[in-house]
Amino acid sequence: MYALVDCNNFYVSCERVFDPSLRGQPVIVLSNNDGCAISRSDEAKEAGIEMGAIPHLIPGIIREKGIRMFSSNYTLYGDMSDRVMKTLSGFVPRMEIYSIDEAFLDMSSMPYTDLLSLGLEIRTTVLRDTGIPTCVGIAPTKALAKMANRYAKKRNKKIGVHWAANDNLVKEMLEYTGVGDVWGIGREYALMLLRNGIKTALDFCEAPEDFVRTNMSVVGLRLQNELKGISTIAWEDSPAPKKNIACARSFGTLTSDKILMAEAIGNFTANCAGKLRRQQSFAKSIRISINTNPHLTNEKQYYRSVVIQLDTPTASTPELIKYALKGFHIIFKDDHRYMKCGVELLDLVPETEIQLNMFVSPANKRMTKAIAAIDKVNGAMGKDLVRFGIQGFQRKYKARAAHLSPCYTTNIKHIIKIK
Repeated sequence: MYALVDCNNFYVSCERVFDPSLRGQPVIVLSNNDGCAISRSDEAKEAGIEMGAIPHLIPGIIREKGIRMFSSNYTLYGDMSDRVMKTLSGFVPRMEIYSIDEAFLDMSSMPYTDLLSLGLEIRTTVLRDTGIPTCVGIAPTKALAKMANRYAKKRNKKIGVHWAANDNLVKEMLEYTGVGDVWGIGREYALMLLRNGIKTALDFCEAPEDFVRTNMSVVGLRLQNELKGISTIAWEDSPAPKKNIACARSFGTLTSDKILMAEAIGNFTANCAGKLRRQQSFAKSIRISINTNPHLTNEKQYYRSVVIQLDTPTASTPELIKYALKGFHIIFKDDHRYMKCGVELLDLVPETEIQLNMFVSPANKRMTKAIAAIDKVNGAMGKDLVRFGIQGFQRKYKARAAHLSPCYTTNIKHIIKIK
């Protein structure tokens, strides 16, 4: 048996932990640059706020329904996620973190016979220890556990747990779930299946294997077996190394300031380089992109990206910044107002499999030690406490965050004071 534990309206729930006045109120959390709604409380959903709703296009509803809005506070959400995952890890010998607010728990070797009670205990403990409400789905495979979690939210939200303990309960769950709501079936596949009369997860489960293999390849067949109770989706004890690492952000305001944009490029590159070292990989090439706002049709439009091949694979922040700025200077035009820029590290390889270039000197050992020391200091004292000059300090390019809450758990200045 597997359990899928999912935090309810996670970003909104994080805000409510530290501001009890938000409980029972319609609340939404906005995307980067305060663009659109990416997390909604149940009350906001009932008020008619759709996922992706753009606040400035619905000011009347915002005022009328008293919608509370918050900018994305990823520092807070990341720390709260870590607390939830550490709490969950105490229940099972093996856990797979699926996303910032979801985790699979392997219950196959658990001595419990009443997994419903265990699911209720998990939910109660997480709420008590972190303040975050969850739902728990328990079933024989990962795909069915994902479905059971959804079923718990839709049919048993007060209990918050659904254990598909036998074939009848699994069948009931499959009949209830539309084929487009099955984990792993995207929009195009869902439309194809509907055209062929396959409307529910049960219909898909009972579809001929030849049809599934022909139209959805071996991936679809694997998913069908999962719904039949045959475990085919591999367990990942640790996340697979990323094949590329990217950082792209919209600016708070349009800009044509080359120095400001170079600072942004430097910071985005340093961000990517840190992630690269943490997964013990090197990059062979780097892509830089810049673009104007395509929605402002009265302004000159420009989008350009360039890929720079590195002389030798590296994870060195100053080396990567050097190549990133080289690419930026190639594509920058000073007669445009830019909305966004991005950096992407490509062709990643494990640091143990580096093919050296006989015409280029290997990495400077002193610089390697210096970067390791910088990483250690920043890890202990705070992100970017030690940085390279191009990264600057003011970050005037930062995205809008007019409704940002404090970093209650990671910034000592933001700790709640009881009077």
